[in-house]
Amino acid sequence: MSIDTATVARIASLARLKVTEAELEAMVPELNGILAWVEQLGEVDVTGIEPMTAVIENALRLRADVIGADPLTGGGIRDQVLANAPAAEHGFFGVPKVIE
Repeated sequence: MSIDTATVARIASLARLKVTEAELEAMVPELNGILAWVEQLGEVDVTGIEPMTAVIENALRLRADVIGADPLTGGGIRDQVLANAPAAEHGFFGVPKVIE
């Protein structure tokens, strides 16, 4: 796949980037080089290789999800927290509607 100046200008427009004509000309070979590298990756034989999410297997250490009555642990003070809210509705923070 080959990219020309018009394609780079279209990509810049979609990304809302202001790019000069000189910068457009400089980006053409850079993007073509990136695409050539990606096409080269497609030639690698990966049969029998399982996809992975990380190089090192890692498990998150999770703490117990416990709400206590102690104010230091964050539980049992809903009414005190909502007293600071500009608008509280049914025990929750009231927020303005943003989507019609």
